[in-house]
Amino acid sequence: MRDDVRTETSSTLRTPEWYRTATRWTQLTLAEDDPVKFDVSRWINIFRETRSNATCLSAGGYVAYYPSKVPLHYVSRFMDGNDPFGELVDGARDLGMHVMARVDPHAIHQDAADAHPEWVAVDATGNPRRHWAFPDVWVTCAYGDYNASFMPEVVKELVRDYDIDAVFANRWQGHGICYCDSCRSKFQASTGMDLPTSTEAADPVWRAWSAWRRDVLTKMVIDWDIAVKEIRPHASFIPNMGGASLMEFDPELIEKHCPFLVVDHQGRHGTEPVWMAGRNGKRMRATFRNRPAILITSVGPEEPLHRWKDSVNTPAETEAWIVNGAMHGMLPWFTKFNGVVPDPRWIAPVADGFKLHEKIERTLAETEPTTEIAILDASTTLRHWDWQSRRTAEVDELGFYHALVEAGLPFEFVSDHAMTPEMLDRFRLLILPNAICLTDGQCQMIENWVGRGGSLVVAGESATQDGDANLRDELGLARALGVRMTGKPRGPVRNTYVSLNGHHPISAGFDGAERIIGGTRLLAVEPVEKADSPFLYVPDFPDLPMEEVYPREEPKGAAVIARETAAGGRTVHIPWNVGGIFWEVLAGDHQRLIENAVRWALNAEPLVQVEGDAVLDVAVRDGGDLTAVLLTNLTNPMMMKGPIRKSYPVENQTIRAAVPNGSTGATARMLVAETEVPVGFTDGFAEITVPTIDLAEVVRIDWT
Repeated sequence: MRDDVRTETSSTLRTPEWYRTATRWTQLTLAEDDPVKFDVSRWINIFRETRSNATCLSAGGYVAYYPSKVPLHYVSRFMDGNDPFGELVDGARDLGMHVMARVDPHAIHQDAADAHPEWVAVDATGNPRRHWAFPDVWVTCAYGDYNASFMPEVVKELVRDYDIDAVFANRWQGHGICYCDSCRSKFQASTGMDLPTSTEAADPVWRAWSAWRRDVLTKMVIDWDIAVKEIRPHASFIPNMGGASLMEFDPELIEKHCPFLVVDHQGRHGTEPVWMAGRNGKRMRATFRNRPAILITSVGPEEPLHRWKDSVNTPAETEAWIVNGAMHGMLPWFTKFNGVVPDPRWIAPVADGFKLHEKIERTLAETEPTTEIAILDASTTLRHWDWQSRRTAEVDELGFYHALVEAGLPFEFVSDHAMTPEMLDRFRLLILPNAICLTDGQCQMIENWVGRGGSLVVAGESATQDGDANLRDELGLARALGVRMTGKPRGPVRNTYVSLNGHHPISAGFDGAERIIGGTRLLAVEPVEKADSPFLYVPDFPDLPMEEVYPREEPKGAAVIARETAAGGRTVHIPWNVGGIFWEVLAGDHQRLIENAVRWALNAEPLVQVEGDAVLDVAVRDGGDLTAVLLTNLTNPMMMKGPIRKSYPVENQTIRAAVPNGSTGATARMLVAETEVPVGFTDGFAEITVPTIDLAEVVRIDWT
């Protein structure tokens, strides 16, 4: 490894701050037969080639790759007196790298199940759960003695016997409701209820189970972390804690016990744009603004219905996922399943993505994200949904996200879990795509912020339910929006439309159309003070027989309400699921409606915007006398469905950045191209034309 990589980690090696220089990660997840098949020295060379300064290595849990002495801890039958985990640890340490041991507690072998049947999860019919993919073994109950008693012994053995900085747990949170006797009795004692039989957000038993599970797993994180620190004080237990976990756990727990966050979103599948990688960074910052966050990238395709875990994705797809995450502040981490490398095509794109991160790392460290626009990350709503169906509840946010990306507008997230007045005051505009559940306190905080001059765009059924998912009689944000609810949410409704009503910036640009597609979930509201209604509902009419497909009534009822507040802000209320419909249908009219609403509510030219014939994911970071504009080129025929075959370069993208007060000039440098670029000035804005962008570019503007 290069001497500068060793130097960059030396100041924090084996200290409580070790993770601050662990910025590029290699994860090697071993197969059971790897001890007799894989080449340790080749992996040490991969560490070097990819500029990795940290590694996460398979150690134990389901299979131990070291000579464990913990009773019933299954040791790979392919080990013959050797210690592959120990060899990898020593090799990484010789390179000056940080090291984390990976454990996976989600399954056990037959001998452990025979000795401790209470360790095995039970399904709703009372049957012990065989593993869904490998029925020879058993799925563990995450909420009982296996994680509470057995796994801590494994963790302590690893921390005691090996030179490591942390223990990382994969699949530690369980796989849904477990109906074993232990779970039944513990849940009954805690809540007085029987275990739930559904995962519906409206089911109070499901909500009680979600809270109980949260308490059990919270205690587990604390206990495992304490076990680690009692042996090796600088080290930590690191649960695989993605965006979903941030919704489920108390932020104070994560603040105390998780010095950094690991997001297990290894690649895209189905309809997922590349910007999904960077979205993870925004979601982490929405709760923990300054906590390091890592994005795991698989070198193979990620298709839940078709699992090829020991495979290789197209090089362009792998690099794009790594790079877009890095552009939004995520530290890169790649994972390879199986220590054997029959197809080495993944190595070069991983190395290229890591090298790009290395180029921009100093600028990222010198700056922090900045923008005028924030989307509310609706954790209070999403935590009521089962993790397997949670994406259904996120579609409105995804639609707004994509609409803003198409508009070239930079934005961040704010979590309603972590929201504070000071956090809101960092933004000019807050967007609620469909924050159905909000507590009274959250609504009041937003209302107070609007009273201080903040602007709102609110859509869907936002604030129609309280924090416990109980339907309100009136919108929780009624006063903030200046509206009154006149009818409960209804739907799904088919064949609905909204009609343009007069001339307003929000209804501009629809080229003479009288109406556009409406939503499938509708809410009836009316303004209670002076406001405009740029769109009206077209009352429902049949979609079959075809002869009956015509409106019976004239448009009526506000489908968009826009007003200016006494404090100088603006509010827009779109009381139907425009974000979700845009995500599902991708109609250009809905992108325009969302963009128009956002630009009107912002009521100012954005401090940074990018103009040009391309689709770019834009991020902006501020460092006082420094502004960084990070651009990921999404212009690609495979933008919405991977894998990308290659990048399609775009040309002549113009950045307009507001000149800070007191600055009289600027220089700009493209960090990826490693070249200076001219800066012009017009009406208080610096203008920089980026001549070409392949996959990504970072423009560093120094105002001094």
